[in-house]
Amino acid sequence: MTDYLKSGAKSRLGFELGYILTSPSNINNNEKYPLIVFLHGAGERGDNLELLKCYCVPKLFTADNDYQGLRTFTVSPQCPQEHTWIDFKNEIFDLIDEICEKYPIDKKRISLCGISMGGFGTWELALTASHRFYKIAPLCGGGMNWRAWYVKDIPIRVYHGRKDDIVPLSQSEAMVNSVRLQGGNVEFTIYDDLSHNCWDRAFEETDLIKWLVD
Repeated sequence: MTDYLKSGAKSRLGFELGYILTSPSNINNNEKYPLIVFLHGAGERGDNLELLKCYCVPKLFTADNDYQGLRTFTVSPQCPQEHTWIDFKNEIFDLIDEICEKYPIDKKRISLCGISMGGFGTWELALTASHRFYKIAPLCGGGMNWRAWYVKDIPIRVYHGRKDDIVPLSQSEAMVNSVRLQGGNVEFTIYDDLSHNCWDRAFEETDLIKWLVD
């Protein structure tokens, strides 16, 4: 099932975040299911949820709610124009809590991923509240590497194109190196032949989504 919804309350900036929620078929309320939280890039901002279906998690799971046989919920919020995910950290945490209250979610298996602006958002949300996430996967993003010790205890996969001329590879390298210095568990994939869009290959040609759920 795929739902196009609005969060229950307005944010401090006056926005009510729209989001796409997908759920596995034939839900058994006696079971608990993982949840993937996906943060889109700058190009999908606004109030048209159809834009979110262009890439990655919402693209794959709206086409097939049991993509690759995976039994998981997914939620993809939409960031308003002229803002970034940093402006809506608390609202995303509230949205996750709202979904966990309504659906049979395993709170110990909530994974977070995002691309470009969403890659930065993924790092920031995890640095703010790493205990809330099972695994994270920031793609072509970056963050405050001096806070890396906050995420040293969660599994991380990072992807970036070496030819990226929008978000330099050095942004991901700084985060990865800092997490590793703290003893963190990071898998870092650099695509030598790709520029900014490394996400199509990462999500559709690797086991990234299965890894987020397993």
